[in-house]
Amino acid sequence: MTVEAEGAAGRSGSPGGWPGGADTSRGASRYLPVAEHGLIGDLRSAALVGTNGTIDWYCCARFDAPSVFASILDADKGGSFELAADVPARTKQFYFPDTNVLITRFFADDGVGEIQDFMPVVDDSREADRHRLIRRVVCVRGSLPFHARVAPRFEYGTQPHTVHVQDGQAIFETPSLALALTSTVPVEVTGQDVWSLFKLHEGESAVFALDRVGGGVAPRFCALSEAEQQFNATVRYWRRWLSRSRYRGRWREMVHRSALTLKLLTYAPTGAIVAAPTTSLPEQIGGERNWDYRYVWIRDAAFCVYAMLRLGFTDEAEAFMGFLTEHISREQPRSAGPIGPLQIMYGIDGRHELPEREVPHLEGYRGSAPVRIGNGAVKQLQLDIYGALIDSLYLYDKWGQPISSGHWDSICDLVDWVCNHWDQPDEGVWETRGGRKAFLYSRLMCWVAIERAMRMARHRGLPADLVRWGRARDAIYRRIMRRGWSDKRQAFVQYEGGDVLDASLLMMPLAKFISPTDPKWLSTLDALGEDLVSDSLVYRYDPQASPDGLRGEEGTFSICSFWYVEALTRAGRLDEARLAFEKMLTYANHLGLYAEEVGQTGEQQGNFPQAFTHLSLISAAFNLDRALG
Repeated sequence: MTVEAEGAAGRSGSPGGWPGGADTSRGASRYLPVAEHGLIGDLRSAALVGTNGTIDWYCCARFDAPSVFASILDADKGGSFELAADVPARTKQFYFPDTNVLITRFFADDGVGEIQDFMPVVDDSREADRHRLIRRVVCVRGSLPFHARVAPRFEYGTQPHTVHVQDGQAIFETPSLALALTSTVPVEVTGQDVWSLFKLHEGESAVFALDRVGGGVAPRFCALSEAEQQFNATVRYWRRWLSRSRYRGRWREMVHRSALTLKLLTYAPTGAIVAAPTTSLPEQIGGERNWDYRYVWIRDAAFCVYAMLRLGFTDEAEAFMGFLTEHISREQPRSAGPIGPLQIMYGIDGRHELPEREVPHLEGYRGSAPVRIGNGAVKQLQLDIYGALIDSLYLYDKWGQPISSGHWDSICDLVDWVCNHWDQPDEGVWETRGGRKAFLYSRLMCWVAIERAMRMARHRGLPADLVRWGRARDAIYRRIMRRGWSDKRQAFVQYEGGDVLDASLLMMPLAKFISPTDPKWLSTLDALGEDLVSDSLVYRYDPQASPDGLRGEEGTFSICSFWYVEALTRAGRLDEARLAFEKMLTYANHLGLYAEEVGQTGEQQGNFPQAFTHLSLISAAFNLDRALG
């Protein structure tokens, strides 16, 4: 049995809305906890499947498309695809070993059944636009009645649709999108929805398949035999992909689950990597810290490339290089812009405009409004992205393929710009909306940008103005050591002239800016442990001491918790590091997935699952494992 399956053994629930189900009255009970979900996808879009068998988040046919199912953001208006035992049942959920095929099991008095949820990964260009979501129901013991209700609500629940049965298929249609539902059991249409009641005996199965149609893609029935074939093909795809991993350490199950999750967050047509597949899952219930993460953050994607390269997955790094070349590098130089030659984020197709708007039609997860589409932070100045990007290019050059001459010219343009602008105040890594400051982390990553480029130039004999670059690099170093240090706190601080601590400082030894055993760093590590660490969990900063322009509080930031593990590891405090890491693993959900933050009582908060968290888990596991020997 896999770790994921064992983790599922202690979790139980019952489907809401049917006999014996959960209370469906208005309020929090209408929403599953964020952690009670698994993720499936086809490298173009993704869906969240609850432990109750309901798909309550799905965007077709790309991550950033308007939602089809969004009941996680509004239980009444968002739309969902319910499928569950039609009697009281306990549920358990796990991934088919070494894959992204999700199994939800139902344990009832008269039998045991399961739903196998997956989205085939299609390489055939003739089928690439189909975007098929398959739900195969199997009765494995006894007999069980099942209930299905397919209730799409297009354009975040704002666009009406028609539904009609044609050649044994139910077609849901809007002016911009049409979906075809095929089923091996009878279905009926009621209003805008399709439903089915059916019973299976031991060994019997039923299949529901939801396909995007139009644009040259015709509806196609999904028979039991085809579902079996596509199930096996999908399993083979994920196992073949994962077999390329070089990780053989102590935490193989968790590391590989994180790698599989990161792969699900890649957009195959362009090589883009999204920060998360969801929007507006709150950092605090009832708060306003609700953001759309279905875009390519340069920082997040660059860190993701590092994690993938660590495990031996060079294709994903190469694909992201392709994304940079096709959609970003071609614009340089564009240094006359107010935010420099790069935006902090782009659309998965490379587009620049991501206008942020609110969707008042949806109430938000457990009433946490507003629901936001787009992201206004796209226009922020965040200088740290240059260090993250050039560090990932340096590692790609080292562990993947040598950097091309065209890439090197682009890197030189970026480094020249950083040399001229590193001392500007900016919004910082945490995208604060409380005004620009001289953030230390931004300075640190500008140092990384120049230092890594100098390494590449020397190693490869590439042309570079090393004298000028070296002067800027050294000026940044001295500025950080002089103005980023607080005698009062005996620690490095969030921004120049302040006394506020910030967990991003944990990157100082990780980026090789300072020795992990330097007295100043060890004093900073102790100060961070006292101020920002709670049972191995790390807060980003104290918003009361450093106002960020937003109301409310937030949970601990999981990437910072894994950075803390790595900082302890590099400082030689291996017992503390291992305990902190093992504790962090207990905060994962039953499938090994993490959101962005962990709340006061251990609940997952924010968009889910989060690339930032999973890539930092991989890095912490790799480095701790190596240190332990």
